[in-house]
Amino acid sequence: MDPQYVETIAEKRIREAQERGEFDNLPGAGKPLPSLDRPYREDWWINGLIEREQLDLTGAMNPTMALRKEAHEMDETVRDVAREESVRAIVEDYNRRVKLDRLRPAIGNQMPPIAKVLDVEEVVAVWREHRRHVEAQARLRSEAERRAREQAEAERRAGVWWRRLLRTYRR
Repeated sequence: MDPQYVETIAEKRIREAQERGEFDNLPGAGKPLPSLDRPYREDWWINGLIEREQLDLTGAMNPTMALRKEAHEMDETVRDVAREESVRAIVEDYNRRVKLDRLRPAIGNQMPPIAKVLDVEEVVAVWREHRRHVEAQARLRSEAERRAREQAEAERRAGVWWRRLLRTYRR
């Protein structure tokens, strides 16, 4: 070490922490830095935060882009809805908002992005297919449960029968 070297407070604390082993076994140890395998972007830190914290920034999106994202996720949105009328209402509400968005004046000289109107019948058909699949699985589960109950009841009855039989022979 250089005799002229003076250790700063920060360097001293880092050295002491290293000696205590506070930097051992940190997450990501031995892995390449994520910013090195991608092209440099000035907003890399905010993208990392969004990815790491799994933030939903739909509310901060351009309204048209939020509608496009909603259209992309529509099958997932209506998947657990119980009634067909509710599915139709959800898709019709989405289509109404798309039409209102198209009435917004364009800003700038570029063509604004456009969200697509969804076909209600197509979304309902996908929902019906999913419901059929879910109902078939529920029927299979209930049938298996019913068989298990019947088998347990039969085993219980058989056990009672054998016990009665054994009692008569013991006397």
